Amino acid sequence: MFSKILIANRGEIACRVIRTARRMGIKTVAVFSDADAQSMHVAEADEAVHIGASPVGESYLRGDRIIKAALSTGAEAIHPGYGFLSENPDFVDQVMAAGLTFIGPSADSIRAMGLKDAAKRLMEKAGVPVVPGWHGDGQALVLLAGKAREIGYPVLIKARAGGGGRGMRRVDDPDGFADALAGAKREAKAAFGDDAVLIEKYVEKPRHIEVQVFGDNHGNAVHLFERDCSAQRRHQKVIEEAPAPGITPEMRAAITDAAVKAALAIGYSGAGTIEFIVDASEGLRPDRFWFMEMNTRLQVEHPVTEMVTGVDLVEWQLRVAAGEPLPLAQDQIRLDGHAFEARIYAEDAAKGFLPATGTLHHLRFPSHAPRGAEMRVETGVRQGDAISPFYDPMIAKLVVKASGRATALSALVEALGETEIAGTIANVPFLVALASDDDFASGDVDTGLIGRKQEELTRIAPPSPHVDALAALAASGAKPRISAQDPWDALSGYAHFHPVRRRVDLRSGPDEVSFSVTARRDGRYEIAGADSSMLMAADDQAADARTARWPGHVTVFEGAVGHSFAIPDPFEAAEEAGAGGDALRAPMPGLVKIARVAVGDSVSKGHALLVLEAMKMEHTISAPHDGKVEEIAAEGAQVSEGTVLVRFAEG
Repeated sequence: MFSKILIANRGEIACRVIRTARRMGIKTVAVFSDADAQSMHVAEADEAVHIGASPVGESYLRGDRIIKAALSTGAEAIHPGYGFLSENPDFVDQVMAAGLTFIGPSADSIRAMGLKDAAKRLMEKAGVPVVPGWHGDGQALVLLAGKAREIGYPVLIKARAGGGGRGMRRVDDPDGFADALAGAKREAKAAFGDDAVLIEKYVEKPRHIEVQVFGDNHGNAVHLFERDCSAQRRHQKVIEEAPAPGITPEMRAAITDAAVKAALAIGYSGAGTIEFIVDASEGLRPDRFWFMEMNTRLQVEHPVTEMVTGVDLVEWQLRVAAGEPLPLAQDQIRLDGHAFEARIYAEDAAKGFLPATGTLHHLRFPSHAPRGAEMRVETGVRQGDAISPFYDPMIAKLVVKASGRATALSALVEALGETEIAGTIANVPFLVALASDDDFASGDVDTGLIGRKQEELTRIAPPSPHVDALAALAASGAKPRISAQDPWDALSGYAHFHPVRRRVDLRSGPDEVSFSVTARRDGRYEIAGADSSMLMAADDQAADARTARWPGHVTVFEGAVGHSFAIPDPFEAAEEAGAGGDALRAPMPGLVKIARVAVGDSVSKGHALLVLEAMKMEHTISAPHDGKVEEIAAEGAQVSEGTVLVRFAEG
């Protein structure tokens, strides 16, 4: 077994690998960029090496620097995590050439499955069912449009390299094909350096079911059952579960047999996932699933498989890479219970799941598992850390397991409801809404479920008067006396002859509301609205009742929802009032990829103005109202959050 390994990744997966390595007595080396100098994975590793600037192209994608760090620290092997260089066969060759071990499959296996078109041809030869489509080399618009007509609309354009929904477009009719193809190719080129695509038939009620496989260097391959990853937004997974709801013994036998057959066809070693698209229009049938692709690495959602099998997949990776055979034979791997994983992201679900940045001024996960369940939280951030524009905006993965699906789902909802995040917007309310949805709860889920119900699932009710009152109380400076740092703080409500009344102004969205907070002599507070109507009477302990105070803001948690209020700065308000104009600002840092309008153009509400590339995705910025363009950011401009992208002529 290795005595020291280097982890060529960051965030929660780096912390995950460190945890298992430590348990096995293996020392770990972390690598980090400028943005990650104070990160959690750096703090938890035994050693850490700086490898470059914050952009991934100058750090985590620099295989030469990573290999140099491994050699200089005496590491014997490199674990790639997922993403970055984990499925780069050239990097694997470089690792092996340096005399190090790559903790993953061979370069040949990665190459065999790295391009979706070639992989599907290989699977056809191996007898694995493949979805109807065009997987050839030709990339001319006329050819691809003709193939789409032959296949029959709707079709799916997919980048042949990479994954995660990047370079993927659904097209419903011939009129939209050319624009969709151009967008898919552009995004694929930016993400993977390869703009080639393939065309597939779009399955109308698709389920995304994948099988965890594992091989060793002794010719063995097994499966660890299936996961259902059908709950997706923008082709990216949101909540995964194991086992797949509604699966029959016949369906499980067929899909897992196909997965093992796929792994054996390429002599696979290590952890891998065979992803299938399933037509669920008539339930889960053994003749209605097709191979989509293979992920030749550990998956983000691997914890649900670990929870229901009791297997530590990272430990298996380390043992297999060290030359050991698989720890268990197929008939020794058991399925026990049901598990869910919810991906908690910094993103605005109500705005099309727009990625967000910010500092995690307040971060609190449930302190214990819900009754009747097991729970684990996978994260690579701590309170006070920043969500950077340079990397994926995942905050954590919350994983629960119980004896049955209903109990596990109830535990997931409960645990998410106790999760508190302030400082950046997060998707926790959306996750609870999805997990509570009747169709999802019944197991009737397909990849289009979120899209069909997006408005309903992302709608958040405005704060209640009770929440308003708690926010005003917290913003007023009221605090429990037992936690006062200064003894004079205990006298915050004291006055010689009359109660102290304070005015508190708060902003929720575009609305600014005033409150009066009156401190009584008995230590209690009265909170009234602008019209003097009583909202609440409470003691100062209520100021910390699921509230978080952070610079210029206060957040009140009501179930899964965190209602954040800004405490207006009068100087800032005066500055905004004098600025004038009608501007559309960048919602996050990014690169202006394409400008679709020019100065002087008249646009209507919803008109596409420009394409902003941020958080590894392309985001179309549209006009919020009718107007005439007076100013627009130049193509190729790197903008920060709040930068004016488009300014409209007044009036």
